[in-house]
Amino acid sequence: MSLNVVVLLYLVASVCFIQALKGLSHPTTSRLGNGFGMVGMAIAILTTIALTFKVSPQGAGAGMLYVIGGVAVGGVLGAIMAKRVEMTKMPELVAFMHSMIGLAAVFIAIATVAEPWAFGIVQRGAPVPMANRIELFIGAFVGAITFSGSVIAFGKLSGKYKFRLFQGAPVVFSGQHLLNLLLALAMLGFGIAFIVTQDWTPFWIMLAIAFVLGVLIIIPIGGADMPVVVSMLNSYSGWAAAGIGFSLNNSMLIIAGSLVGSSGAILSYIMCKAMNRSFFNVILGGFGQDGGAAAASTEQRSVKSGSADDVAFMLSNADSVIIVPGYGLAVARAQHAVKEMAQKLQAKGIEVRYAIHPVAGRMPGHMNVLLAEAEVPYDQVAEMEDINSDFGQTDVVMVLGANDVVNPAALVKGSPIYGMPILDAYKARTVIVNKRSMAAGYAGLDNELFYMDKTMMVFGDAKKVVEDIVKAIE
Repeated sequence: MSLNVVVLLYLVASVCFIQALKGLSHPTTSRLGNGFGMVGMAIAILTTIALTFKVSPQGAGAGMLYVIGGVAVGGVLGAIMAKRVEMTKMPELVAFMHSMIGLAAVFIAIATVAEPWAFGIVQRGAPVPMANRIELFIGAFVGAITFSGSVIAFGKLSGKYKFRLFQGAPVVFSGQHLLNLLLALAMLGFGIAFIVTQDWTPFWIMLAIAFVLGVLIIIPIGGADMPVVVSMLNSYSGWAAAGIGFSLNNSMLIIAGSLVGSSGAILSYIMCKAMNRSFFNVILGGFGQDGGAAAASTEQRSVKSGSADDVAFMLSNADSVIIVPGYGLAVARAQHAVKEMAQKLQAKGIEVRYAIHPVAGRMPGHMNVLLAEAEVPYDQVAEMEDINSDFGQTDVVMVLGANDVVNPAALVKGSPIYGMPILDAYKARTVIVNKRSMAAGYAGLDNELFYMDKTMMVFGDAKKVVEDIVKAIE
């Protein structure tokens, strides 16, 4: 296979990746986007294997067995994990994948520093060029930060580990920002020392500091901000891959890494606007300590509660209904029951729509995927900016397991989520909220919406409650 053919195939794979991103931008084309991504990756892998045999026909045979074995093991494990993972656990899976990408970048950097001739960078015994050392330094430290940061994000998203760093509340201490700055400067200093000397000692120290820095960047970020963290780490993993691509002179890694890095950064920016966060603070990992988790009020307050029959009566007598899905709906896997309820209401001539907040759930697009899984028509699903002006003219808003994204506390100065755009559910004529209990949401804040005179609480598992409502609708 000639190098011209290799470049052409890498170009085709890159076009597939671009089409994948375009397809994944909308639910109607997401399956096609996934298909493009898989085809592009298959082309990239097969082309790289063929290129390896061309560069080193004698030594590629034995080494390729390890590569094929690794691909087979990783592919099988990935398929099993993807098949078994629940929708509510998707954010943890994404964080895990990001950590693996970061760790892969670190291992490639170590291997390249150890034997640069094996990657065709230099002849055996010759020093690595200065430009390549800079690229290896960047790819290695970004990969290390991505790995350790993603591990912390995984623990925070999971919420089932007792280890303090894995809990949703921010971990803050005096002098935290100063320590991060000093560590970053030390990492940069040892990185420069490696670039100048190509010595292992500063390289190992630089990597160790980067692993620690990844932890320190993520621990002050509260649970409510984890969707942004997932997006940010996605961007980091892409830049790590791109940095290694420059070192190896591999155009495929450069293009794919740049696509992931830039798209992740754009998504992070969009989500920061949706949560009223500073984009630069997100990049530096210092935005959780002031507004992440806050202690919920312990004051006992009364709420108006009702039954599934009450809800069925209110919905049946409405002209317009907006459903706000949240994480509780995902946990209960109630999306199919919700669709059946909506169909019954629509059969009565009632207008039913779904309102999606950009950061509802624990991952960007979490609610969109759930509704798509239940085959909810896309024209019934509206984003926050498109539907917020309609809440004031809506008869009934039904909130299913959402909390922070409908919390009017975002309108109150001094609140930890002040300024965060919310779905204006509180403006509707009647509000129905389904929750398992009065426990605070992911941000740890009480929600004034639950105590309004127009609000009726319905406690219980979302799927069971909605199924009872469906039965009660005549």
